[in-house]
Amino acid sequence: MNDPLTIAGVDLSSRLFTGTGKFGDHKVMKEAIQSSGSEVVTVAVRRVDVEAGDENVIADIPADAQLMPNTSGARTADEAVRIARLAKASGLGDWIKIEVISDQKYLLPDNEETVKATEILVNEGFTVLPYMSPDLMAAKRMEEAGAAAVMPLGAPIGSNKGIRMKDMVQIIIDEIAVPVVVDAGIGKPSEAAEAMEMGADAVLVNTAIATAEDPVQMAEAFARAVKAGRQAYRAGLGPTTVTAEASSPLTGFLFE
Repeated sequence: MNDPLTIAGVDLSSRLFTGTGKFGDHKVMKEAIQSSGSEVVTVAVRRVDVEAGDENVIADIPADAQLMPNTSGARTADEAVRIARLAKASGLGDWIKIEVISDQKYLLPDNEETVKATEILVNEGFTVLPYMSPDLMAAKRMEEAGAAAVMPLGAPIGSNKGIRMKDMVQIIIDEIAVPVVVDAGIGKPSEAAEAMEMGADAVLVNTAIATAEDPVQMAEAFARAVKAGRQAYRAGLGPTTVTAEASSPLTGFLFE
């Protein structure tokens, strides 16, 4: 199925983005990313040590992957901008996932500060993908600011609860022109398929893969689920009904 996702001029054949946190070791992380077929991999800038050589987490990310550093740990727009500039200066590229989180209990994104950071970094030439709480007006402001995609959460990050914000995420999918990547909360391959069936352009999965008993197998399962969900969306899901409707006619049977 020739169905690439294009973000900032980059064509991606995989619609599964992956993360690098919570893995038991770098070897398992590397194998899981390879098994997932993911072409976009995010890593927290604060976890990168450019002087660590082979021990640097970047060394175990496939060389052909699109690296997407994130500003995890930023509490304000200014902090997110500073982290993004540091990532670029360190040779991590100009793609950046903006995370601005001042709430330390539920780790919910601060949309207002995220919009500010998006505006600044887009003007500096970054390809910005902001992680956000699913709110249509905030998504529109990020789109207007020049975000290459928006990344609404499905449920609190790391919770594996699934797409608890389904109605709000669906509104963003329906109303936003830039790609929509469902990020955070997805805990099962079936939930990734559900996001794709809704019309999401991609999903980002980290915790559900990294904390599985077999992360490598789970990564492959997610890859298959994302492909199936996307294919189902393109095929056009059948309508739902309140009452039952037989698939074969009930008349003309046994001389009735």
